[in-house]
Amino acid sequence: MLNFRKNINPKMLRTLIVDDEEHVRLTLKKFLARYCPQVTAVRQAESVAEAYDMINRHHPDLVLLDIKMGDGTGFDLLRKFESPDFKVIFITAHDQYAVQAFKVSAIDFILKPVDPEQLTDAVAKAQLAVKQDLRIKLDALETNLHTEQNQKKKIVVKTLDNIYLLETGCITHLESDASYTKIFTTDQGEIMTSRPIKDYEEMLAGFGFLRIHRSYLINLMHVKRLEKGDGGFVVLSGEHKIPIASRRRDVIINLLDELAE
Repeated sequence: MLNFRKNINPKMLRTLIVDDEEHVRLTLKKFLARYCPQVTAVRQAESVAEAYDMINRHHPDLVLLDIKMGDGTGFDLLRKFESPDFKVIFITAHDQYAVQAFKVSAIDFILKPVDPEQLTDAVAKAQLAVKQDLRIKLDALETNLHTEQNQKKKIVVKTLDNIYLLETGCITHLESDASYTKIFTTDQGEIMTSRPIKDYEEMLAGFGFLRIHRSYLINLMHVKRLEKGDGGFVVLSGEHKIPIASRRRDVIINLLDELAE
């Protein structure tokens, strides 16, 4: 079972630099290496399209984002994400966009040529914001997992032959099979239902369940260990081995790393 840390270690920031000028990208990378030790895995993109692809593949914590590029703007990039899970620092020569930048909750707005001290301060603010977001997530998960009422909450599951009242604490995970869902329990075995897994994800929201793959929803109460090899797996009670989706691998592994001792 998972144990919770009382203190969250400082968060290293996987960072993406997005700018269509190579010399700007190289300068920023040099400044980050010299002044921002909390930054790691620095990658670069020179267009909106390339940045969109790299964000989906590498899941950065922080994006240093130019506004005007050859194939669009930094705002065009952000609109491609319904709910961005990364922090943004705008770095641009165009100061007329400052108000718009802060309307999309940017951490900071830095004008070119970049002042290293201002960049250092902005990265520190981004690190703090990432840590605060993570703490909120962990606090919510801890509350959901450790509240006795939540563990004993019951959901109604109907099959062709039966109607089940299942305690959420007895559900280890759910597996999608097209429009059907198989529910795995510790007390009543496996139950096949005709509802899609999305319905159960909504039903179990706020009760310690996490979608780690398009086909799997797991109960964090039952996590025994995290295996990072072969793309990443979570092992649950009963030795159920659940794959982690490659698109979400880094995000989920980081979250579970913070939860597990």
